[in-house]
Amino acid sequence: MQMQLDINGRKIAVDAPADMPLLWVLRDQLGMTGTKFGCGMAQCGACTVHLDGQPVRACQTPVESAVGAKIATIEGVNDKIAAAIRASWVKLDVPQCGYCQSGQIMSAVALLRENQKPSDEDIDAAMQGNLCRCATYQRIRAAIHDAAKSLA
Repeated sequence: MQMQLDINGRKIAVDAPADMPLLWVLRDQLGMTGTKFGCGMAQCGACTVHLDGQPVRACQTPVESAVGAKIATIEGVNDKIAAAIRASWVKLDVPQCGYCQSGQIMSAVALLRENQKPSDEDIDAAMQGNLCRCATYQRIRAAIHDAAKSLA
């Protein structure tokens, strides 16, 4: 099925089954490998992208449901909030293995776009669907607070 997607501000035509997960369209058809495959069950958050500004799990989002929405991947989040998150991630050495980090960053960006002064509880709630095998949760929380302070 031919579909028109709006990905990172570009209109892109794809030919895929309507029920194909958005993740596979991004990675396999478009070569956008920043979005990772983790569990395939929308439980780990490695595949997090934004659909109309909201974080969603691309592994369980049928591509057909993304038609007409603005899709943002890790390659396309480049505003001041994303820059602050990335800078804090580096400053505080957040990643260990790094595999989950694109999903972590996508969820953190969505949080700070909605709430630029999050509490620990706000951060924990926003990040609860993102698992980190290396357990860098304290550094992730600290980096989100650091990014928020830099935006103030």
